[in-house]
Amino acid sequence: MKAHSFNTQRRQLLRLSGLVLGTLLTQSFWTSRNSWASSTPLSSVGPLQLSDKNGVRLPKGFTSRIVAASGQNLFGYRWHSAPDGGATFTTEDGGWIYVSNSEIDKKMGGTGALHFNSEGTVINAYSILKNTSRNCSGGTTPWQTWLSCEEIERGYVWECDPFGKNKAQVRPELGCFRHEAIAFDVNSNKLYLTEDQPDGCLYRFTSYEMMDSGHVSLDEGFLEVAEVVVSGHAKIIRWHRLPDPSAAAIETRKQVKHCTRFNGGEGIWYYGGKVYFTTKGDNRVWVYNTQNHSLHIIYDASHYTSPVLIGVDDITSNELGELLVAEDKGNMQIVILSGSTIKPLLQLVGHDQSEITGLAFSPDGSRLYFSSQRGKTGRNENGVTFEISGFR
Repeated sequence: MKAHSFNTQRRQLLRLSGLVLGTLLTQSFWTSRNSWASSTPLSSVGPLQLSDKNGVRLPKGFTSRIVAASGQNLFGYRWHSAPDGGATFTTEDGGWIYVSNSEIDKKMGGTGALHFNSEGTVINAYSILKNTSRNCSGGTTPWQTWLSCEEIERGYVWECDPFGKNKAQVRPELGCFRHEAIAFDVNSNKLYLTEDQPDGCLYRFTSYEMMDSGHVSLDEGFLEVAEVVVSGHAKIIRWHRLPDPSAAAIETRKQVKHCTRFNGGEGIWYYGGKVYFTTKGDNRVWVYNTQNHSLHIIYDASHYTSPVLIGVDDITSNELGELLVAEDKGNMQIVILSGSTIKPLLQLVGHDQSEITGLAFSPDGSRLYFSSQRGKTGRNENGVTFEISGFR
């Protein structure tokens, strides 16, 4: 982090909190992104039917199609191996873009993109990030960029242009550690980050300034780490400033004595003032209330004799706030968490050595995208990317 005086930091933070226009632009974007074609609760879907021609078990009324497969030549771009985290972005032509990370190591990873027209036809494919390692999941920003996370010991976050016009930029202020995923709090303009380590941490980034374009700078700010403390009958999070996000001498998760350990941080998602995240080591789904700072476990597989959801991994939600959680192995399902409802939305048959990755609804909510990272063979070069239709 560049040196700042206390007064400079205070002035910049006041400027950031006072820029109502930037916040309104952010909220306006997020509202338009979630002006979905439907609002039918996912909790009302029926039981899974027999698998279709693509090996997908779905409720009645839903259909699947394969939109890409690892090694497939799509408009000159060879769809990447080990497809992982993903997201969608609106386009000016009425269509959308689905981006997908490649979790290949030794600088062979990156991110690819599929461009769909307004009818849902793939009309282009291309790379938006190259020469990075183990790009796992990531997160979106309100200004329509993709934050791609490197899941390596000294991993960074790369900000990518899903439209392929601008070169990806590394964002070292977001920390150097085994990154998994990122969620953007559109009300406070803070970013929340998970760490894929058995003794990993939960982090929060606060920017020092708002850009003239209306979005926050990811080059100037500070990173904090979470400590869970008991307050009365509740557990709340207390945030501690991280001394050295670059981890030049000490790993980030070992810099603050009182930080709380989370057993394998995975997916993270922001909705309605709350941050939802998963931990794979203990099969839990958590929720952090950004207003009162409380932390709760909303799903714990150990509480069930025959849990529906195991191998928790990626997470997203629909416009109603119903959660979808993907499984890494387990039963190879995407599971709905909605109030007291816990049931599968779909299941992949014959993909037992794979994991489900890259959950993302199309901008209008009518389609869901995801990948089987290693397909039916369990090999990185056999990943498959799916689209599910039928959401009403």
